[in-house]
Amino acid sequence: MAVWALGINHHTAPLDLRGRFAFALDQIEPTLQGLRASLGQAGKAHSAVETAILSTCNRTEIYCAADAPAMDHTMHWLANSGGVAPDLLRQHSYVLQDGLVARHAFRVASGLDSMVLGEAQILGQMKNAVRAAETAGALGTTLNQLFQRSFAVAKEVRSSTEIGAHSISMAAAAVRLAGQLFEDLGQIKVLFVGAGEMIELVSTHFAAKNPKQITIANRTVERGEKLAAQFGASTMRLADLPEHLHEYDAIISCTASTLPIIGLGAVESALKKRKRRPMFMVDLAVPRDIEAQVKDLKDVYLYTVDDLATVVRTGQAQRQAAVQQAEVIIDTGVQSFMQWMDQRNPVGGAVSLIQQVNAQADEWRALEIARAKKLIAKGEDIDTVLEALSRGLTQKMLHGTMAELNKGDADERAQTANAVSRLFLRSTRNANKL
Repeated sequence: MAVWALGINHHTAPLDLRGRFAFALDQIEPTLQGLRASLGQAGKAHSAVETAILSTCNRTEIYCAADAPAMDHTMHWLANSGGVAPDLLRQHSYVLQDGLVARHAFRVASGLDSMVLGEAQILGQMKNAVRAAETAGALGTTLNQLFQRSFAVAKEVRSSTEIGAHSISMAAAAVRLAGQLFEDLGQIKVLFVGAGEMIELVSTHFAAKNPKQITIANRTVERGEKLAAQFGASTMRLADLPEHLHEYDAIISCTASTLPIIGLGAVESALKKRKRRPMFMVDLAVPRDIEAQVKDLKDVYLYTVDDLATVVRTGQAQRQAAVQQAEVIIDTGVQSFMQWMDQRNPVGGAVSLIQQVNAQADEWRALEIARAKKLIAKGEDIDTVLEALSRGLTQKMLHGTMAELNKGDADERAQTANAVSRLFLRSTRNANKL
């Protein structure tokens, strides 16, 4: 059994490209059925392929399991679904297999791969993705194990480390930026467009500042009224938004619309009615709710999810120790998952292990090379860079070995020492025989 994943996220792809591959939750089931039908054409080994899709404002990821991988076929399917050339998607995506898939899924669930380090919302989004895959009949034993173990690892990371400490959420970042523009948030009128989970989070943070007025505009009136009731807010039909836009100082939007719902012309008209008084706008949707050209207007302060990155990264330095602890927990989880995979396929266990070791070594090498390139770009001395690269690789390769040498009782340590000696000190042992 092979497991593979293909994805794009805020690290690899710009906002507008991510928007092409955003799937609303109610689109997941038919999309998975289309993906499975397409993969079924890749060969007999994919006739019962397992699939799941995780789609958020920061990432779209496809997880698959079958008797053999079909990564190129998956790449072409996703490129076609977004209307882009496979080569363009390949430049901005990542493809993972077996143990690297598990490591990535565990890191995502634990909040280590999020724009907001340690944020908890992604875990709920992953659970929603799993439920959608189950409903579509696309989730088999292997992917179910992968995701259930992801949830268990995430729970352990959150209970055993302080990964969520000092975290600044997207919602808090939006309020902080608004506070930089307006002297008193209690004197502004705020309009929220949409009534989903993200808008509920942001509106909760703004409501704590007691703004003069809060209004919820949503396509479904009943849902908008339900959210408005929590804050004593008023509601508005989405169709009435253009004629009332000028009344609001801050507009925060996050809907599942595939096209912008607030256009350049509407904002220009609102500014004229406001006599150029500034407007604060936050577009948390992927794809965009607010036309990108709005950002060029003189009296508009428009922020997207990517623009909030600098703000939400505040406090990450304090969490680096927690990240290291989390990585150890994830390492253990990956080993456990791969052992489970090998037990299901004992004949291919050795081959799988070799692939995992090679893949892990390639991942470490790529990380250190990327770090070295950054140092060179900053003008660091080449000898210093090479020293850092070699030290980084050595530490990564020996970390697990050193940890194992200090675990267990005397007999276990002796067995480990013997294995380590055979693996790492072969030239010394051979020299002693001469």
